[in-house]
Amino acid sequence: MKISDILAQSGATYPSLEIVPPLKGITKAELLDGIRPFMEFSPKYINVTCHRDEYDFIPDGKGGFRKHLVRRRISETAVCGAIQSEFELEVVPHIICGGATADQIESQLHDLKFMGISNVLALRGDSISGEKRFKPEDGGYAHADELVAAIRSFEERNSCKDFFSIGVGAYPEKHFEAPNMETDIRYLKKKVDAGADYIVTQMFFDNSLFYSFEKSCREAGINVPIIPGLKPISSFRQTELLPQSFAIDLPVELCDELAKHREDKDACYRIGQEWCIAQCRDLIRHGVPAIHFYTMGKASNVTNILRECF
Repeated sequence: MKISDILAQSGATYPSLEIVPPLKGITKAELLDGIRPFMEFSPKYINVTCHRDEYDFIPDGKGGFRKHLVRRRISETAVCGAIQSEFELEVVPHIICGGATADQIESQLHDLKFMGISNVLALRGDSISGEKRFKPEDGGYAHADELVAAIRSFEERNSCKDFFSIGVGAYPEKHFEAPNMETDIRYLKKKVDAGADYIVTQMFFDNSLFYSFEKSCREAGINVPIIPGLKPISSFRQTELLPQSFAIDLPVELCDELAKHREDKDACYRIGQEWCIAQCRDLIRHGVPAIHFYTMGKASNVTNILRECF
């Protein structure tokens, strides 16, 4: 079933989950065992993130370097296939502009159609390490709205109109490259106008930011479902890492409470979990269609939150 149909038919807030493809060397059984704890809650679908190819630079013996492609993780398509073979639920692979040409993305869409995977999350992706600004591949796409339009064009050219349900990303605290929130929301509307069916937000830790963002989107004419994204903090160290990695703010109250227990890992884990439970309950009271959990490959705190809230 397409995510757009699930959203249209679901009467109550439901949880969705996101996992990261594992590093090479893991077995299929180990991958599935890591996902199995979530099945208690009958998730409707699981998102599988995409990582762009990485490169090592190796001396060429002539005073220069040659670029060596390194793929450290199992592909998201393989992970999706493994999940489909074991569990009766939909999968949502991420497709990114970064590191891919239009032809490579077209090939990926053919593979997904062949596998019967009709849901994708279309993202620009991050710049590679060492680049200050995102650079598309030659013959690739520079922005996510171009990618969404390309997916819709693929459907037209391959006689499978509306085969894919397309999600896109959004930022309640503004994408760090956007000059202001108003401009960022205009960019988001371009993705929706290009054919996106729904929106999933970046993680946030203050629900008022999400409600303000949602209101601004509606005022801008964005009428597709907006799914808030949450991640439970699991350590004091994350109060430093998350703002650096995702350009987000953390509430003073949360940071102060974690700082009081910075040497107590169990206490920090519990504080982060309780904060996320409170966020989740408030979002459900406000009638959000779904809540998307960034699991980062760890099940225990998310399953505890699901048990409390769903």
